[in-house]
Amino acid sequence: DLAELGIKPMMLSGDAPARCEELATKLGINYLARQTPESKLAFLEAQLRDGHRTLMLGDGINDVPVLAAATVSAAVVEASDLVKSKADVLLLSRRLNPLPELIRVARKTQHITRQNLTWALAYNLIAIPIAAMGWMPPWLAALGMASSSTLVMFNATRILR
Repeated sequence: DLAELGIKPMMLSGDAPARCEELATKLGINYLARQTPESKLAFLEAQLRDGHRTLMLGDGINDVPVLAAATVSAAVVEASDLVKSKADVLLLSRRLNPLPELIRVARKTQHITRQNLTWALAYNLIAIPIAAMGWMPPWLAALGMASSSTLVMFNATRILR
């Protein structure tokens, strides 16, 4: 599902290569085994330097540095309190199925937020100077501002669908 969203999953694990290979093969992803917290962080920092946005999912104390450095970080509910405190997102189970939907909702939210900001900027660049010059009665300016805010709110409710 992540690959369909244009995301290339990569497993960084402290486990042995044989165990990582089995899971990575089943999932169809790449992996690096026997990773220390320092090597995970170095890998992530290299990705960030190359201009990639990163999502790190972790559950152990050794993941705290890389979770803190990632663009977005997630932890599972069973993770330690320290790990959960460094995560931007908390998955309420050990299952990773919510990740693709989380990304879809985040992308939709970003798109709608940009629409709302564009509308608000355009409206304010046009309406405020007209009202300030007295070419529009105050009651009409207030009605226009309220209508603009209502439009932005209704547009934002599309995220819920």
